[in-house]
Amino acid sequence: MTVQPSGPLAGDPVPAGDPAGADGIAVPRVRSRRIKAEHIRDYGIVVFAVALFCYFTVASPDFLTWQNLLNLVFQNATLGIAACAVTYTIIAGNFDLSLGAIFVLSEVLGAWAAVHWGVWWTFPVAIGAGLAMGLINGLLVTKLRVNAFLATLASALTFGGIAVGVTSGGLLITPPARVFTFLGQHRAGGIQYPVIIFVLVAIVLQLVLAYTVFGRHLYGVGDNRNAARLSGLKVDRIVILTFVITGAACGLAGLLDSSMTGSGSSDTSGLGGSLALLAIAGVALGGTSIFGGVGSVWRTVLGVMILAMITNGFDLLAVPDYWQNIVRGILIVIAVAISFVVDRR
Repeated sequence: MTVQPSGPLAGDPVPAGDPAGADGIAVPRVRSRRIKAEHIRDYGIVVFAVALFCYFTVASPDFLTWQNLLNLVFQNATLGIAACAVTYTIIAGNFDLSLGAIFVLSEVLGAWAAVHWGVWWTFPVAIGAGLAMGLINGLLVTKLRVNAFLATLASALTFGGIAVGVTSGGLLITPPARVFTFLGQHRAGGIQYPVIIFVLVAIVLQLVLAYTVFGRHLYGVGDNRNAARLSGLKVDRIVILTFVITGAACGLAGLLDSSMTGSGSSDTSGLGGSLALLAIAGVALGGTSIFGGVGSVWRTVLGVMILAMITNGFDLLAVPDYWQNIVRGILIVIAVAISFVVDRR
């Protein structure tokens, strides 16, 4: 009985890329599994988040407690909602600097509607106002061809000014109905409603980005807008939708914030004034390319949680506040630098 050899014989053609031995038999090449820059960009955020979590767990006995971790997420739920949504805008290759102004104006309009029309008008008014402001941004960028940076900077000034006007110079609008504070100050199963809403928004946006045609088109638009247009994609429509989604999410965040505090405020000295920068910082830290075409919502969530852990952990360790900004700045520079290196390749 003749046994057929299973390996390549002398004289057989050598597969491309495989070196040949002295007898002409191909020697399969051992492929090295090197860690590349894109691996660091995509998954380094996971390693760093785990390392930071472990460090604060060891450094402070109060960090790894259910109440502290729940408060950490609760205090950053509104920021996380805005950051998850603006991930879409950045993947499409644009910026949105009006997040804080949309957040503030939606909060103010929702509270105003609760006072003058009834508390149940708060929800459609706040979210609808955010959606409308996002639509305005999208039209400015796509139809008037205004640079996204300048367009959203101008709209931020406009929306912020309207918010101050609605509050008659910055006064609080406090709805008397106790229902107004239901979402912000009540719990389900011991977990605050803003935390639950944040988790649901993140899951929905991640699933849409990863498993829908819109998500695939979004990556295509951000990667190469001209090629996407030549391929038949409705580029302007997709870009407008990213701004609309971001605006609606900021409206929802404003609604939750007003419900948490019990009033609507146009004050920009708090989260309203820093929301845009913090949200974009979380997105960049999560590995989403500022040049567009690359990113994911789940990594943005990790980016936001890293910023939250830095604040929470440093407070528990009594580290001076200025160190928080120093560490945040260094981390963002590293994340953007890695993204730039990968994009150049």
